[in-house]
Amino acid sequence: MYLRNCSNLPLRYLRTLLQRMENTPNKSLLKHYKGLLQSIDLYEYIMETSVYPREPAPLKELRIATANHPWFFMSAAPDAAQLMGMLLKIVNAKKTIEIGVYTGYSLLLTALSIPDDGKIVAIDINRETYEIGLPIIRKAGVEHKIDFIESQAIPKESEGSFDFAFVDANKDDYMNYHERILKLVKVGGLIIYDNTLWRGTVALPEEAVSEDRRDSRRSIIEFNKSIAIDHRLEISLAPCGDGMTICRRIC
Repeated sequence: MYLRNCSNLPLRYLRTLLQRMENTPNKSLLKHYKGLLQSIDLYEYIMETSVYPREPAPLKELRIATANHPWFFMSAAPDAAQLMGMLLKIVNAKKTIEIGVYTGYSLLLTALSIPDDGKIVAIDINRETYEIGLPIIRKAGVEHKIDFIESQAIPKESEGSFDFAFVDANKDDYMNYHERILKLVKVGGLIIYDNTLWRGTVALPEEAVSEDRRDSRRSIIEFNKSIAIDHRLEISLAPCGDGMTICRRIC
């Protein structure tokens, strides 16, 4: 089936997660896990029924172009991106900021979703991966909306300058990003943090998590705890893709 080929990034995440859960000493995790990710067939149904049929052609082209890159797993999941696109339109976002671009799947989604005179400040430390998607972005006719900055630093902008922010960068820095991004997004604006379930490891005992993921897992757990009690926000942790925390600034 189309969804099972190499261009399908989210199913790779899912199979890895389920394999790790099968190998954990606490097998009851599988029995009590009630999220959508418990079933590859159910996830496949969602993708084939609701996501891929509505995926714009440029996004599909970029997703397939990204699939063979060694860091393919860094790309935004199509189901999470679909929700993000709807949110961009609901809030009528015109000026947005994105921290962490990779090949530009979420960036292209944003560019296709905002008005023709909208602007995106896109920040990433690696222009080389951005240039994988750049020809597709140009072909889609939306490059003029993008200001790509090769940097790790968040630019200095006036408070409340942005309608929308998307953060998909170094997970250990999420707490630092949050305080700065919160000031840049206007009251009533949205901030989305990607990978806040960290391939399900946030719900696993630490001994069941590979050594190379433990530090980032701890950072995400602390970030999730902090966001949950932040009175400046309304939040929803949506179990799409690898988990995305949707925040609405209220003060």
